[in-house]
Amino acid sequence: MIANVEHNDQTYQIDLLSPLDISIPLRGDAQNVNAWGLAPPKITPHIDGDFVGKVSVGAPINFNDIAFNPHAHGTHTECVGHITEEFHSINQNLDHFFSLAELISVTPELQNDDWVFSKHILELALQDKKPTALVLRSMPNDRTKLSRQYSGTNPPYLLEDAVQFLVDIGVEHLLIDLPSVDKENDGGQLLAHKAFWDFDGQLRKQATITELIYVPNGVVDGRYFLNLQVAPFENDASPSRPVLYKILEK
Repeated sequence: MIANVEHNDQTYQIDLLSPLDISIPLRGDAQNVNAWGLAPPKITPHIDGDFVGKVSVGAPINFNDIAFNPHAHGTHTECVGHITEEFHSINQNLDHFFSLAELISVTPELQNDDWVFSKHILELALQDKKPTALVLRSMPNDRTKLSRQYSGTNPPYLLEDAVQFLVDIGVEHLLIDLPSVDKENDGGQLLAHKAFWDFDGQLRKQATITELIYVPNGVVDGRYFLNLQVAPFENDASPSRPVLYKILEK
């Protein structure tokens, strides 16, 4: 099914039957991707007296309770409410779900014992491109990202000047395959988050950060249309399912 999509007075064609899902699914076990020192998520049958919500043990239905943290346990999209005293909901702030996106694969550089993405790295990768959404695939890239235990590992992160560069060229939706745009333990500075949402200026309420994605190696760098699907939670962050669509040659 071919669809025509308009963006900035240009028309693009995408194949709606060929989605590229770049989310990590949530699992109720220790193999689930994890960060921030949390226990694994739980997906367990609801128990109420003699009732156990599992067909295999005699119930008429499967009826599970699910306990998880969106920031730690899988692909999630967050809004400025993640760092503000005032409540902001991703369900209210994100009000459009298709964007023209650029996928780049970038290797961090070592600075002061940290692996980081600098402004220079992003400038080289993007050249003169100014996408509305940026999908950042960190290198090296492999399927261990689907179950990686990030706590205490000091994963790569974005420097403040790199994020400010993205804001300056008009990026509104930033997607990364790491647990945070900021350093795991930065003493609460959150420099990248604050730069992206202009925390000390006019809050960019429409802007979103999506973390813990996974982009398989078979998905090539370049332009796509992004469908950012977010579960309707009234919360600063929500589990999400970003999907890329190739732009067809006319």
